Amino acid sequence: MSRLLAAAIAILCLLPPSGPAAASQQGERVIKKWKRMDACARAAQAAHPDYTAAANRARDEALKTCLESGNLPPRSPSSAR
Repeated sequence: MSRLLAAAIAILCLLPPSGPAAASQQGERVIKKWKRMDACARAAQAAHPDYTAAANRARDEALKTCLESGNLPPRSPSSAR
């Protein structure tokens, strides 16, 4: 009986995941888009690393340009406090 149970568990472990554990095509597309948006943010930060007002404006403009060129959604504006 234990051999049968062990064999059943081994077979179940080898099956590919299905149901909610498997990513949908739309989910994969969203993840790729987020990765491209993160790459734009990293590139803008690398190009303008300091936190002066001029560098912040230039970084925001570089990020906006990168997102537009990749046909990606814009970032929401941060609220000034």
